[in-house]
Amino acid sequence: MELLVLAAPVAATMVSYTIAQFVDGLMVSRLGAAELAAQGNGGIIAFVPIAITLGALSVVNTYVSQNSGAGRPERAPMYAWNGVWLGVLFWLIVLVPAALCLRWLLVAGPSLTLDAAGLLGMTFERDAYDPRVFELQTSYARILLLGAVFTISARAIAQFFYGMHAPMTVFVAALCGNIVNVVVNYALIFGNFGMPQLGVVGAAIGTVIGSMVEAAIPMAIFLGPAMHRKFKTRSAWRPRLAPMRDILKIGWPAGVTLGNELVCWAIFMTAILASIGVADNAAGWIGLRYMHLSFMPAVGISIAVTAMVGKCIGMGRPDLAVKRAWLGVRVSIVYMGFCAACFVIFREPMVRLFIDPNAPPEMAEDILRIGSQIMICAALFQIFDALGITLVGALRGAGDTVWPGVATVIMAWTFIIGGGWAMLALFPDLRALGPWIAAAAFITVFAGVMAFRFMGGRWRSIDLLNTGGPDAPPPTDGPAAAILGSVAGSEPVRGPGGPGEGV
Repeated sequence: MELLVLAAPVAATMVSYTIAQFVDGLMVSRLGAAELAAQGNGGIIAFVPIAITLGALSVVNTYVSQNSGAGRPERAPMYAWNGVWLGVLFWLIVLVPAALCLRWLLVAGPSLTLDAAGLLGMTFERDAYDPRVFELQTSYARILLLGAVFTISARAIAQFFYGMHAPMTVFVAALCGNIVNVVVNYALIFGNFGMPQLGVVGAAIGTVIGSMVEAAIPMAIFLGPAMHRKFKTRSAWRPRLAPMRDILKIGWPAGVTLGNELVCWAIFMTAILASIGVADNAAGWIGLRYMHLSFMPAVGISIAVTAMVGKCIGMGRPDLAVKRAWLGVRVSIVYMGFCAACFVIFREPMVRLFIDPNAPPEMAEDILRIGSQIMICAALFQIFDALGITLVGALRGAGDTVWPGVATVIMAWTFIIGGGWAMLALFPDLRALGPWIAAAAFITVFAGVMAFRFMGGRWRSIDLLNTGGPDAPPPTDGPAAAILGSVAGSEPVRGPGGPGEGV
């Protein structure tokens, strides 16, 4: 029940965000295949550096939940505030300059990618990069980077609410932000309500405005009188080096991991697939949007598992953390298994939904055929994706981020980039399907490696709060004992993994 209470609004938040992105792509697809490819390319180009910050700040959840479990919730706002300050600092130092220099970076990037491919004996056509797609994706990505301060701030505060097991605040904020995003997109993409018709640029502006709303709502509640009375949220606003060091200590691997993985996916989508042709690139983005609808709720469950594992570790109950983690895995597998069946059964109508009715028949048929193949490929790795995503959240809740991060970086470059290039070189007739097979191999191996790490149990020895370790005896009085009683309920306390424990 605890998992459902916490995970349901978190998963719903991820679904809400993903549906908004899905609708954005659907709206832009009505402008043409080039616009659809440009929005997808521009989105991932912008999100790569943003994701480094978001990944690092995800461990705010870990510190908040562990302090809550240890009976020290008054320390939680300090980590939320310093997460915000770290995000703003990264935005000023990295994201704003990147936005200003984006055209040069994008011109150099594909050239370097193709030159590297040439060293491996692979030949791609440089003129396969559509100049119109390039211009549109540059404008889209630049706007997202300049407005990223709102996205980062919203996610930092969201981690506080997740760690305190209060996810409904984030859900309401995300829902409101996404509604605003869709309405503004409808106005600015097509020129409705008397607004100028801005196309892909309008979609980017809508995303930034929606992010502003998504950041404002939880921040207002965080600073409100009720939260301040309970946690002194306004008193902790000053930047402090100690909590910043704590966040970076275990957050940098999470940030590098997420950023690196998105770099690989960006090269995969904007260089490898784009080098084949517009139809392959557009079909890839159609498939990836449906995959977002599948794995983003699993990410929500993973966030909930992070909070629950962190709280159990703070309480000195690694045995209970194991149970919560595997319960999350089971829920994720059921959901993503259902999505896999839909991908296979309804693949053609799902792909056709994104094809412009006015597209040339040959282009439309090409996108439908390639997209349907990608949907089948995606269906094959859904269950493995559920396993890997959820167990990464469990490891993060315990503070285990370095080993999983290094392993993920190695696997991503080996399979997504190396495997993608190799499949194009060895099996060019497969077109976009070849690289997607390599991506499926990455997700499958990733799941196995994360399961091996979690079941190995090294995370049990991590002591972030210096409380004496996870095997220290649980508190017998004070706030921590009260929390222990409320979470553990009537479960008998036995040894790690011992018989007789409820879920």
